[in-house]
Amino acid sequence: MTGVKDTARAADLPLVRRLEAVGFRAWPAASVIYDGSWQIRLNGGYHSKRLNCIVPLDPSDTRDMALRLEKAGRKFAAHGRAALVRETPLTAPLLLDLMAERGWERFESVSVLTRDLVSPPLPETMDHLPSQDIGRFADAYLTLSGEDASMKPGLAEVVAAIKPPSGLFVVEDQSEGPIATVLCVQDNDLAGIVSLCVKPAARRQGRGTEILSAALRWARLRGARTGWLQVESSNQPALALYNKLGFQEAYRYHYWRPRSGE
Repeated sequence: MTGVKDTARAADLPLVRRLEAVGFRAWPAASVIYDGSWQIRLNGGYHSKRLNCIVPLDPSDTRDMALRLEKAGRKFAAHGRAALVRETPLTAPLLLDLMAERGWERFESVSVLTRDLVSPPLPETMDHLPSQDIGRFADAYLTLSGEDASMKPGLAEVVAAIKPPSGLFVVEDQSEGPIATVLCVQDNDLAGIVSLCVKPAARRQGRGTEILSAALRWARLRGARTGWLQVESSNQPALALYNKLGFQEAYRYHYWRPRSGE
């Protein structure tokens, strides 16, 4: 696990802690239980991995790790879900070693990116204003992402539970339906970008830049100075868009799960 440990040492841990905290508030789980510094997040109505995972938040918290992992696994099983661990630079390396020894596998990596909203300037576009119509946003996002429409109540519940000020941006065409969505959560001086989705047929036409810029400009007008977002590290088209807009990686996190049959 040497590479993982090196990554953790290289990360700006105070920044990681702050972005993790605002990330929890931007995408709140229905149930949050603490076991020491481990946050156990569960959400019965919506299947997002960020809402259904164990998140260790202190590299020095290594007490009874095997027992605690088993107890957390039983909580997930009671909700009909497989246990997931979200590894950030705040995860104890000894926990990573334990999971590897027990046959867990790392299966997905996500980049957390940030951008100064003061300089360089954002593209001069704010053709779209946010709404508070959660139902309309949920319908549009589920259509664009290809998720089942039955997820609407769960997704709407998550969005309704967001406490910081948030803007729901939807671009629609009268004949084509939804084209793009984004949710922007303004938490004091930080603006989080969640649920950015663009219709496949409308990609590479500037739609992503258009709606993302509108959301960030809205947050900046409200006092946000830094934007942040999360994107799968394998999503090269999205990374190209974010890099073009000046986002840079702050850190990565990874998901772990027991191997099949474990």
